[in-house]
Amino acid sequence: MTQKIAVLGTGKIGEALLGGMLRAGRAPAALLVTARRAERAQALRARYGVDGVGNAEAAKTADFLILAVKPQDMGTLLDELAAHIPADRLVISAAAGITTDFVESRLTPGTPVVRVMPNTPALVDQAMSVISGGTHATQDHLAHAEAIFGGVGKTLRLPESQQDAATALSGSGPAYFYYLVEAMTDAGILLGLPRDKAHDLIVQAAVGASVMLRDSGEHPVTLREAVTSPGGTTISAIRELENHGVRAALIAALEAARDRSRELASGA
Repeated sequence: MTQKIAVLGTGKIGEALLGGMLRAGRAPAALLVTARRAERAQALRARYGVDGVGNAEAAKTADFLILAVKPQDMGTLLDELAAHIPADRLVISAAAGITTDFVESRLTPGTPVVRVMPNTPALVDQAMSVISGGTHATQDHLAHAEAIFGGVGKTLRLPESQQDAATALSGSGPAYFYYLVEAMTDAGILLGLPRDKAHDLIVQAAVGASVMLRDSGEHPVTLREAVTSPGGTTISAIRELENHGVRAALIAALEAARDRSRELASGA
């Protein structure tokens, strides 16, 4: 019998995960979605061939529930679902900052909960999803979560105590790169390049550098030094980055993201 997976709250991450599961070979009939607006559910049904249902029906009928709502909406959703989720149902939370304790405390005692922090490259099957098990989650439950999120990229298991750090580094990480590309594009324009040409140069440099980091096995310092000739252009640029405190600013930014993840857990 085919196991059913329900995605509750099909926003950007939820839809990315839905598309990834279909690309990975799951049948539309094995997937359910919920959405706040009826027209959104209809659009998903038309686009992917999946059934749009209510939250209660999804909780009753699916074998795995993926809660992909915004953190501030999680408490309300759990209150709605609590009476309908059997204690043996695997519940996967994909909301930033929401702890497994928070989810477990609102469901039937013993319900297995897994916390996952994906990121938006799930849209192109290049996500990193960080997975942590709650009090009642077994190795099989973690493996199920890995199989689901592995359809949109890589997965990594970490203790839940490290989830806020992972959210700051990986969950929010793509935004930092987009911010850097935006700034470098503006710099290219300042240096006299057309915007589209500056964009193409920077994007390909980013892709190439990422592949080298992933595949070479070299430390980033080693790769940077290979580009940094004595008295050359690169070292002049790096000196300015250091003079302006870019490294310290990045560390402070990640600390701020981690702290905000902790605040979300408390409902702030």
